[in-house]
Amino acid sequence: MLGLLLLQVLASCLRLGHSEVEASFALCREFFYDGIPPNNALNPDNPAWICQRFRNSSYYATLYDRDRRIPVYSAYIYQPRTTEKPPEWWMVEPQVNKNVKLKDMERESDLINKHMFTLAQIEESQAVLHDYQELKNLDRGQLNPSRHMGSQNSKMATFTLTNVVPQDSSLNKGQWNIYESKTMPQHTKGCTTTYVITGAVPGKTYVSQERVNKPSHIWSAACCLVGTEPTSAWGAIAENNKNEVKTITLGELEERLTELYGDTVTLFDKACPRH
Repeated sequence: MLGLLLLQVLASCLRLGHSEVEASFALCREFFYDGIPPNNALNPDNPAWICQRFRNSSYYATLYDRDRRIPVYSAYIYQPRTTEKPPEWWMVEPQVNKNVKLKDMERESDLINKHMFTLAQIEESQAVLHDYQELKNLDRGQLNPSRHMGSQNSKMATFTLTNVVPQDSSLNKGQWNIYESKTMPQHTKGCTTTYVITGAVPGKTYVSQERVNKPSHIWSAACCLVGTEPTSAWGAIAENNKNEVKTITLGELEERLTELYGDTVTLFDKACPRH
């Protein structure tokens, strides 16, 4: 009996020792309206819940698919401000590797040279720089774009490969760019706070020697609050091989994702308007 008790205590200690990525979004629920993430319909088989930390602060949250090596979605608060363009230090997330206690995103070179990682260890469960270097007609499409962040550090924090997917170049530079830079500012006029969740539906094809999934669709949802009350919400979705974005209601987006995932998808608390 004493031996069993010691094993239970040891197991509890090990669980407490895990970093943020192992404990769902308990430490960064502020990036979701009312602290409620999307329901489990979007969860992959081998998930990593990441509180995206850079220089000791968290700036958004990402659900990551270790097997497909792409994010399922990134959730953030829309806070666009014009600041000096940040350097594109593309980083990776050490916490995606299980039982790693480093909390902040790091550059590959720093993980290898300072923290004694091997490239094989890093790329086991996530995309790395070489996965995106020779892609044709595909970009590193940020789910949380740097232009939607307010400070230099928060903008830099979006340049992590756990926040990007292989996105059709014409879409990324075309209509999706217009949605991020023009449609969002129009829709958020008068909003006190806007919560955003942007995601990618896994596709049937892979790139970089079958390492990284190419999503079939890119989507985004937003819930606008005036004061503390949700007053409007909307969604957008695009096929990842066409330069076309459909702006729709939140309810329509959830219905479309329900069809694509084969399970009922709920992105925001019910207080966010569906129509």
